[in-house]
Amino acid sequence: MNPDVLNSYGIPESIRPLRGRVRAFMDEHVIPAERTMLEESNAGRRDTLKALQAQAKSEGLWVPHLPQDLGGHGLGIMGMCALFREMGRSLLGAKVFNCDAPDQGNMDVLLKTASPAMKERYLRPLVNAEISSAFCMTEPAPGAGADPSNLRTAAVRDGDDWIIDGHKWYSTGGGPASFLIVMARTSEDRRSGATLFLVDRHAEGVEHVRDIPVMAPDVLDHLEGEMKFHSVRVSADAVLGGVGMGFRLAQTRLVPARLTHCMRWLGLADRTMHLCRDYLNTRISFGRKLADHQMVQKTIAENVSRIHAGNLMTLHCAQILSEGGDERTARAYSSMCKNHVARALCQVLDDAIQLHGGLGYSDDMPFQRWYRHSRAARIADGPDEVHWMVVAREFLKGRLELMA
Repeated sequence: MNPDVLNSYGIPESIRPLRGRVRAFMDEHVIPAERTMLEESNAGRRDTLKALQAQAKSEGLWVPHLPQDLGGHGLGIMGMCALFREMGRSLLGAKVFNCDAPDQGNMDVLLKTASPAMKERYLRPLVNAEISSAFCMTEPAPGAGADPSNLRTAAVRDGDDWIIDGHKWYSTGGGPASFLIVMARTSEDRRSGATLFLVDRHAEGVEHVRDIPVMAPDVLDHLEGEMKFHSVRVSADAVLGGVGMGFRLAQTRLVPARLTHCMRWLGLADRTMHLCRDYLNTRISFGRKLADHQMVQKTIAENVSRIHAGNLMTLHCAQILSEGGDERTARAYSSMCKNHVARALCQVLDDAIQLHGGLGYSDDMPFQRWYRHSRAARIADGPDEVHWMVVAREFLKGRLELMA
């Protein structure tokens, strides 16, 4: 797709030059270096990544989502979506621009809620990619998973300090992180019973149990950490946004994060479809190009439609936020986006493997590797079933308009 087409989706005209620069940087530098970066990462090195990060910074493409005083462009959510879609055409793209999850969302949380001292100690080094971070919310059963009210990790006051005890897992990047944002229960109130704490990863009592072996191969800091907190003491200024604000801040973080995830996933789906087009227009089977077979055309049409619908849904939700709607207003729309795009990406990749036959199943093409990463999209940030529940509940209670 011509990237300029996206301007008709409501993305501000002012974003067009910056988006074009990010797309060109991806095409000229990031995508050609993917395999090298992965090989270096497996060997414990990041030479190419760091060189590309330095180049992105020198070209003014660093942390574009952040305010200008932190080196970014102060983009709104619409601008973030536009740029993240370009970065998402590679699993490594966001990391090059220091916009990867969970660091990007954690930067936003610290920017809004951390004390000046905590910002200086943690936010600025994170912005400079000198450190990494993790968000610790999910817990092993019987703790909080899809149902946050099951939260078992607890924090209790001890004078001016807090003592945290608990068990988390799927804390992406928890092992190599320098700090963690930890959700802990501070009261039994279902709405205001959770609080977010900023915890130094190497504080006494913080245990990195393991990196959980998962379906997808490791990519840079995307290691699913299992963490335990054994009477970890933190000071009063470790509280982010106020005691009891944990659930609200999590939603404030997660709703925009779902949209940026969606745009990255749409970028990968878009690139997958372009690779399919190149192959289908050259591969001859049963006397004609694969692209000329009607069953193949039906598969292509369905997936192009899925991506187009995902673009519209995601940018519509982003527009709600950019025009002053809060996370509660946008939540059901973000749930629709998240489920549609996550499923679309999985289907696009599954069909790409099928369309390429044995070649698609091999490591000569990236589809099987991308699919193993993308399958987590239907679980991360809330499983499909929770998002369907949110959408149905809001509609049945008359709070979701279908022509908003």
